[in-house]
Amino acid sequence: MADRDWGNQTAITEFIILGFGDLPDLQILLFFIFQVIYMATVTGNSLIVVLVVADQHLHTPMYFFLGNLSCLETCYISTTLPRMLASLLNRDKTISVSGCFTQLYFCGSLVCTECYLLAAMSYDRYLAICKPLHYSTLMNIRFCLQLAAGSWLNGFLAITIFVLFLSQLIFCGPNEIDHFYCDSTPLMEISCSDTHQVILLAFIIASIFTLPPFLLTMISYVYIIATILRIPSTTVRQKAFSTCSSHLIVVTIFYGSIMIVYLLPKHDTLRDLNKVLSLCYTVLTPLVNPLIYSLRNREVKEALCKAVSKYVAFTETCRDSKRIT
Repeated sequence: MADRDWGNQTAITEFIILGFGDLPDLQILLFFIFQVIYMATVTGNSLIVVLVVADQHLHTPMYFFLGNLSCLETCYISTTLPRMLASLLNRDKTISVSGCFTQLYFCGSLVCTECYLLAAMSYDRYLAICKPLHYSTLMNIRFCLQLAAGSWLNGFLAITIFVLFLSQLIFCGPNEIDHFYCDSTPLMEISCSDTHQVILLAFIIASIFTLPPFLLTMISYVYIIATILRIPSTTVRQKAFSTCSSHLIVVTIFYGSIMIVYLLPKHDTLRDLNKVLSLCYTVLTPLVNPLIYSLRNREVKEALCKAVSKYVAFTETCRDSKRIT
């Protein structure tokens, strides 16, 4: 939305994202830390996407959803960290009103999409572990595509409705957002409008769009754990528990941090805690997802080793050809 479209309903044309401005002596250190995290996250998730697409052995429902998740995490962290890195480096904390709502839209859409993708992945594991005889029939290519497409569409649909209502709020000052990115809660706090209807709408949308995938994820893992407990082999049971517990750690970090951030009382003393917890689902989860979901799997390690071997062989061939010529 162009700035002139906002002129009729707001007296301000830009926001100031305070970020971690209360730590002036640590700005350069924070820049390097988040820069390393961003590069590692993008590299790890991009590597997973490339391996899933290139290796025929990874063309299975589980890795199809992992590829979608890695693609999502790359997009997700790219909506928040580059802007924050720029503000840490050049100390420019301003963002236009339209830019702020654009960032909010994509962040919210990708968070909602991740809720659905985690639910789809948990349901896939439920069928693989609890219904192994029917797995290939139920989790066919068409159903996988429907689950993935539905996850992305529902995620973007949910936040579109919310942002349209949120954009009708009037902002007449102050224009300082006490966060490191444009989030709905700090935006509503600085609005001059009555936000009760928007808060009610947020609750309704969360109940309709995010509560069902959360419940499906939890129920799937309950059935998975119950099935694992009935496995007679101790070795197989321990291996299954190791994988399941790793997945549950990611789900717990993601949902736990989101719930705490949005359910905690909005007191000034808890603002710093909210920022730290927000880093868990905006930065930490995209960073650890490739490690926990993919790079610990034997199939992914084998695919990575084959890719590296092919690259080394290709490089040596090129060198030999240059020497001959």
